[in-house]
Amino acid sequence: MTLPLHPLDQTLFIRAQALLDDEWITHDPDLAPVLPTVLARNVGQDWHKAGTFRHHLVGVARSLTLWQQPRDVRLLGLLHSVYGNSFVDLVKFDPASERARLRELVGAPAEHLVYLFCTQSRTQFVQRVLGGGLAADGSLALDKDGQRHVLTPDEVAAFIVVSMADTIEQWFSWQDDIYSRFPHVQHRPQGVHWAASLWPGPMRPTGRMLHQIAGLGQALQHSGLKGLLPVPPVFANCTQHLSVAAEAAATSLYWSVIQQDQPLVDLDVATAVLEQAVRHNPWVGEPQMVLAQLYLSAGRGDDARHAAQSALQCFSAWGNSWDKRVQWDAWVAWTRILLQSASEGEWPERLDKLNNVALKV
Repeated sequence: MTLPLHPLDQTLFIRAQALLDDEWITHDPDLAPVLPTVLARNVGQDWHKAGTFRHHLVGVARSLTLWQQPRDVRLLGLLHSVYGNSFVDLVKFDPASERARLRELVGAPAEHLVYLFCTQSRTQFVQRVLGGGLAADGSLALDKDGQRHVLTPDEVAAFIVVSMADTIEQWFSWQDDIYSRFPHVQHRPQGVHWAASLWPGPMRPTGRMLHQIAGLGQALQHSGLKGLLPVPPVFANCTQHLSVAAEAAATSLYWSVIQQDQPLVDLDVATAVLEQAVRHNPWVGEPQMVLAQLYLSAGRGDDARHAAQSALQCFSAWGNSWDKRVQWDAWVAWTRILLQSASEGEWPERLDKLNNVALKV
């Protein structure tokens, strides 16, 4: 059965390449003026999921930049939790006294989005979007403190895109466990479930949240939202579904190879398992990247080239990693090594020589 691999979109890759440098944000005309004020609030010292709060905020803004979102949406991504919210107690700007300060810094429209995003129920928002709660014009009604609040179609579109970027940047198996079945969270006492609470845990990729991101993306096809914002280039421009079962199977198969649960002497079983993972979920790069290395090790240069190109396309589409064990830029760097090696027909025959591979620029 043919693998569902993707051709490499050079235009998208060039956009992604510009964001590989850690300093990209300091040169961004929209985000750079805001960054010193945000950094002054010690976001680089706060813990946040798979890194620091700075890593998270910049990572969300990176995906939104890659997805060519307008200025106010990108600023929402950079500042999306600074007033705190129901998930994060990191209040970097006091919403009772500092809204004018932030409004002066980013402008009234962007600050309005940040305030709404922080103060409305994110859980309720996701539940209602995924549950078909959008009105015919794309607006969405939320309830808070006994009051009904209606988000405009523009606000809904912005919140969907930022939620997609927010989720892919931070979610891995530790959150799968502590936020079981989000947005329908099942609260459990930590003392009883201490093993699930040990951070960062085994750092498996999420087995459930890509399905949710795909569902949010498909909501952008709603007639009231279509065309309001550039569509993220994931899940075939947010047109494809990923089932719960397919995502869970793909993650399990991928992780079994990473954990070396397959026979270690021959490549055939691990290769077949990874191929099946890609068939279940062709929308993330890591399984395709590992498959490319297995193909190279087996002398299957053409197969390795196609798999590496497809992996690079996936990484370029997301701007964040699915497997959080290493950062996005490191996955891209190794994938480029694999693609270069497959294209040139070269791959080290000795293990120690893997330490010497380098990108030829």
